[in-house]
Amino acid sequence: MAQGPELGATGAGDFGRIPDPRHQWRKGDFRIDPPENFLRRLFDRAVEVADPMRSLKSFLPEKPNGRVIVIGAGKASARMAEAVEAAWGPCEGLVITRYGYGRPCRGIEIVEAAHPVPDHAGVEATTRMLSLVGSAGEGDFILALISGGASALLVQPVPGVSLAEKQAVNHALLSSGAPIDRMNTVRKHLSRVKGGQLAAAAWPADMLALMISDVPGDDPAFIGSGPTVGDSSTIKDALAVIDRWKVDVPTSVRSALSRPSGVVRPDDPRLSRVRNVIYAAPGQSLEAAAVLGREAGCDVRLLGDALEGEAREVAGAQAKEALALQGGMKAGDPPILLLSGGELTVTRRGDGIGGPNAEFCLALALTLDGAGGIHALACDTDGVDGAAEVAGAIIGPTLLKEAEQRGVDPKRALQRNDAHSFFASLNAQVTTGPTLTNVNDFRAILVRPNPPAEKVGR
Repeated sequence: MAQGPELGATGAGDFGRIPDPRHQWRKGDFRIDPPENFLRRLFDRAVEVADPMRSLKSFLPEKPNGRVIVIGAGKASARMAEAVEAAWGPCEGLVITRYGYGRPCRGIEIVEAAHPVPDHAGVEATTRMLSLVGSAGEGDFILALISGGASALLVQPVPGVSLAEKQAVNHALLSSGAPIDRMNTVRKHLSRVKGGQLAAAAWPADMLALMISDVPGDDPAFIGSGPTVGDSSTIKDALAVIDRWKVDVPTSVRSALSRPSGVVRPDDPRLSRVRNVIYAAPGQSLEAAAVLGREAGCDVRLLGDALEGEAREVAGAQAKEALALQGGMKAGDPPILLLSGGELTVTRRGDGIGGPNAEFCLALALTLDGAGGIHALACDTDGVDGAAEVAGAIIGPTLLKEAEQRGVDPKRALQRNDAHSFFASLNAQVTTGPTLTNVNDFRAILVRPNPPAEKVGR
């Protein structure tokens, strides 16, 4: 099997749309009231099409003869394993997922561990996974199921770095504002399983890695820090990330990064029998939401599925775009729906409870300053925004007035990175529980002609 990333050809439209008897969506009806419910439906659809039980089967080959081992890691990996056994029957294997994200499997063992900061359960399970793939030989087949979250769940620090020190690095990276691909560069060079090392440990068995992308640009090398994908970055690259984003790391980490790394180069012969396939990605979910938007009569504008940057800065730019578009609208014009994905970051400046999606919504609301006719939602498709068990938030023209009436200061909340507390006080959070998938952030801004008086919700 030749190594190389592939992107699954199946688009969002191929999964079909589930009819909802409460709504009869007809193009031109502008059926978007109340806006909060409409935006939530768009988000739910984006999550729905990325559910492994709906989308994985068509990418599975026939179950090979001989020994088959299923491994995996990530927030969606247990659901992926469940989908595999639905197609193949009970399988030998081990999958590591986030606490609360386990699924019933008949043969594959599901282990729950900590995310986004690793714990001992992740270390122990990763040790057993390396032993399991190491037991495979010529003619055996390994199916790897990788999704976002695998970076924290696959834990095997390099010699000289303890779990506590690895945890400290993770905390510091998550607070630094560094993009996810840069964070993963550091993680790879401090690991004995990332950056192609898991696949190398399985040589000479054949391996197919099926992935759900949660990274901007859908580069398989950065999904879960690429445990099955070769990497050409260097220790110097990892140190450059630490220095540029002023990541406070223990002395032992710098010492470890002065020694040769175990990261596997893309041309390493141990990867020659690995095939990496991205079968679900943010673009598919955005397009699925766009279909619903068009059916509801909206003029849909896709801003991209790979946006990066500071959440508050991207929010400011999108708010200005929404206001500019609204300024050119007249009564009776179709609503404009701005959709975007990717992974925004937050540079931690305060001591609050926040996440990039909630901070995006808070900064967006401040820039919009109560503009009538504009509502928005921003959520993480895995149901967890930052470290909070909340997917994100939803805003509308009356939000800041409600905050004033309740004595909640939005500017202060933004300064403290305390967006989740702010939205919790206004009952404006979006809570899903485990979605069992992860195609990163989903943002939707609904723009209508500015009405004489705003009549709806928040």
